[in-house]
Amino acid sequence: AGVTAVLSYVAALGVDGIWLSPFFPSPMRDFGYDVSDHCGVDPLFGTADDFDRLVAEAHRLGLKVIIDQVWSHTAAEHPWFVESRASRDNVRADWYVWADAQPDGSPPNNWQSWMGGPAWRWEPRRQQYHLHNFLPQMPDLNFHCAAVQDAVLDIARWWLDRGVDGFRLDTANLYFHHPGLASNPPAPEGRRGPSPELMQQLLHNAD
Repeated sequence: AGVTAVLSYVAALGVDGIWLSPFFPSPMRDFGYDVSDHCGVDPLFGTADDFDRLVAEAHRLGLKVIIDQVWSHTAAEHPWFVESRASRDNVRADWYVWADAQPDGSPPNNWQSWMGGPAWRWEPRRQQYHLHNFLPQMPDLNFHCAAVQDAVLDIARWWLDRGVDGFRLDTANLYFHHPGLASNPPAPEGRRGPSPELMQQLLHNAD
């Protein structure tokens, strides 16, 4: 409602539209980029009706509305992950990136998280690691799974049907990973960054 209240001022600036960062239900470990329900509105920001009013007023003023879509990962609290981590044979068992430990119990490869440490977290329920390119509580979806692709497209249709004009796709370069889970080679001398993930050539976990 607060955004809607100032849309006339925004339109008076001569801009074409507005971009909303994530407003979906979330445990808020990463400013809402850890989504627990892709088709809802977190009470912190209002209601679904508030959102509909925002879109209607923006369009009345000639403004487009673009919203963030976070599709590379979810929050650990997302119902998809709760089901996926429960076993290796449930309907969503392959919706996230799971891998066995190496013989010594260490992670499957040397991929690094953008938020520090290895990009793998051990899940005792499945006795496997899951991939997380960001916080350990933000597991990565498996875009090699056709059902995941269909579910994401359903999310897109949901918001387009509500009147959204377009999307900003968060971390689109991390949707896919090499299915063989090969370790990344070291970055060449002189091209290594100041943190572990920037000391590698990101050949197998980023595009």
